[in-house]
Amino acid sequence: MTREGRFGRIERTTKETSVVVEIDLDGTGRTEISTGVGFFDHMLDQLGRHGLFDLTVKTEGDLHIDTHHTIEDTALALGAAFKQALGDKVGIYRFGNCTVPLDESLAQVTVDLSGRPYLVHTEPENMAPMIGAYDTTMTRHILESFVAQAQIALHVHVPYGRNAHHVVECQFKALARALRYASERDPRAVGILPSTKGAL
Repeated sequence: MTREGRFGRIERTTKETSVVVEIDLDGTGRTEISTGVGFFDHMLDQLGRHGLFDLTVKTEGDLHIDTHHTIEDTALALGAAFKQALGDKVGIYRFGNCTVPLDESLAQVTVDLSGRPYLVHTEPENMAPMIGAYDTTMTRHILESFVAQAQIALHVHVPYGRNAHHVVECQFKALARALRYASERDPRAVGILPSTKGAL
């Protein structure tokens, strides 16, 4: 993976997990994902491909206990790598939104690369509890962890959907596009920080 341009690399090691995340915001959507949690790998692949981020994620975790630590620590490292790759945020659009359907499900995502972590998240109740080894209650926690480290404001709303796989996947696809749009450089704002405060 190239280290030119807007690149982030985070290594995170605890007694529970070992995580390496690399992200290039100006990539082509090339991904190399391995967390040991198949559905989570699939979602991170969606994030890279639809965001046009080159994304490498390698996580080894205590899967003999459950998937929680592996997923949580990966999301924390991903958020930190994204923040690192953004750099000073000069010249970016800052705001992005995207609505993505997936069959019967719909996700609406809006993001502000504000420097202030905040999450609003709604999805249909009474979803199936598991998708393979993936606990569906982890979706909100992934977003919480990512937002905390990336220091962004993120609103994710799924007004309807029945199939748990579709409900989660459309969120990651919409998130990918919203992050892409927000982090892209605005040709009309070269050298300009998109904030009246003078800091993001």
